[in-house]
Amino acid sequence: MLHIEIETVWRFQKEDSPQNVVVMLGVLNEIRKTGKLTSAARDAHLSYRHVWNLVEQWSQFFGVPLVETQRGKGSKLTPFGEKLVWAGERMQARLGPQLENLAQELATEIKPFLHQRPSVIRVHASHGFAVSKLRELLDREPGIGVDLRYISNQHSLVSLAQGACDLSGVHLPRGELRAKGIQACKEWLDPRQDRIVSFVTREMGLMVKRGNPLKIASLKDIVRTKARFVNRDHDSGTRLLFDQLLALHGIDEAKINGAQQIEFTHAAVAAYVASGMADVAFGVEAAARQFGLDFIRLLTEDYVFACKQTFLETEPMRRVLDIMKGREFQKAVAALPGYKATDTGTVYSVKDFLDRLEGSK
Repeated sequence: MLHIEIETVWRFQKEDSPQNVVVMLGVLNEIRKTGKLTSAARDAHLSYRHVWNLVEQWSQFFGVPLVETQRGKGSKLTPFGEKLVWAGERMQARLGPQLENLAQELATEIKPFLHQRPSVIRVHASHGFAVSKLRELLDREPGIGVDLRYISNQHSLVSLAQGACDLSGVHLPRGELRAKGIQACKEWLDPRQDRIVSFVTREMGLMVKRGNPLKIASLKDIVRTKARFVNRDHDSGTRLLFDQLLALHGIDEAKINGAQQIEFTHAAVAAYVASGMADVAFGVEAAARQFGLDFIRLLTEDYVFACKQTFLETEPMRRVLDIMKGREFQKAVAALPGYKATDTGTVYSVKDFLDRLEGSK
């Protein structure tokens, strides 16, 4: 199936001037991570001299240096260079899933005009690291296309019930909040027609700056320390879970500094904290580790897929299950901090699945 990538370009232009400059934030980010222009050049498939000339060009345009070099100590970004890189990290984390959705919509629209017409699996799920890994492996399968749309946890089950998708991603918390998740499943799942496929478990908690300078250990500490918080959007399953946790612990959201500041993915809130614009956020451990943050675990979620029994019997779905159970996917999940491939690819009836949930609260 045709795969489309939409990339962003950072083009800067001064007011009342035709001059503009395109800044390759990937080059700056590689310098930030490695301290070496040679590494940045190799990563961008450019010569060292060309990268050095680009950095000089960017610095001249802005009138301030972006990179500092010290003999024998390599290179490092200036505060201005750091600011540009973190702005790019936040943008990519925020817009990445939305751009993927737009690219998928375009691919779906033009597919009928192309000669290759593979079997397409329509997946509606909240954005997650394990889902992305599964999609990567499915994209390499000949004869199978993946129409993956990132939508909220609540809306994915509605999509399945209305026949708008083949696989619906659902994540359910363990512990005291499990009953609410079970009730939501009962409202939309049809025990006669629907089946559940186990996928992964993931750790949810608080993301804080490395070293945890505010000594945050619980939700109440967010209020106590007056820490700057960045929240998830109201339609996300993670925001619903966070709101339920606040209610469980008797915490008034209005007392959280920054509760109305929102971002749209786990990676986006992590990038917000890592860039110094917030002190704490709530999300998955994998996002925290990706941006070098510390993580305070609060609970575990089960991530599963729901589908129709009739779809389970199709060749594309059999191949999906094979990939889920395969060594490559299991290895990829094991490399994601806070994720585990638990019973992955096992199929349950709705009744058996809900009984298992109620028995493992």
